[in-house]
Amino acid sequence: MNIDTFRDYCLAKKGVSEGLPFGPDNLVLKVMGKIFSIISLDEVPLRANLKCDPERAIELREEFEDNILPGYHMNKQHWNTLILDGRLDPKLVFELIDHSYDLVVDGLTKKLKKELEDL
Repeated sequence: MNIDTFRDYCLAKKGVSEGLPFGPDNLVLKVMGKIFSIISLDEVPLRANLKCDPERAIELREEFEDNILPGYHMNKQHWNTLILDGRLDPKLVFELIDHSYDLVVDGLTKKLKKELEDL
């Protein structure tokens, strides 16, 4: 999967914005101001951090040990780093993007959830 496919999929979701708050090498994707993905733009192959349920994170790391690692520079209990070198099924990557987005949305305040609903 390439950066454009990953980014476009994320940006198509409701309430998503992008930015470079950590410098030009890390694209940050947020829903209602809360991070759900960070993409390392200077890495080859492409690497993306996604939030993940802790139990599922462990299962994914065991099943895809070469391509799903504990989140680089993140809370390793709640974040995974995906190495997008073509070995992960795009359907799985999209599912994990959805999962990360949903986890962040679930953690939003009632006010932000209402604002998201109203978009």
